[in-house]
Amino acid sequence: QVQLVESGGGLVQPGGTLRLSCAASGSIFRLNVMGWYRQAPGKQRELVATRPTGSGPNYADSVEGRCIISRDFVKNTVLLQLVNLKPEDTAVYYCYLRSLSDGNDYWGQGTQVTVSS
Repeated sequence: QVQLVESGGGLVQPGGTLRLSCAASGSIFRLNVMGWYRQAPGKQRELVATRPTGSGPNYADSVEGRCIISRDFVKNTVLLQLVNLKPEDTAVYYCYLRSLSDGNDYWGQGTQVTVSS
């Protein structure tokens, strides 16, 4: 089993910066994908950014140019920085891990991010 614990989030002003972190623990296969998804009210969960082991980052079009995802592959942590926040960035943000050994997906509990003045 894999556990994901997120931190960060809360209320952020438009134009501000969001920093989220996630730590994975448990039985983690070394080849995996970690990243972030988000779900706004009334909408489906959508990709924000992912970073596979040994590969570069992938960003959603909606955050391209505003987002940086970084990983510590030893500590099994993933960080998300999103700048120039917009009201449409408001959502619950979920940390995500896919194990490439068996294809299992794991999710964090989610953290609310609200962009408002």
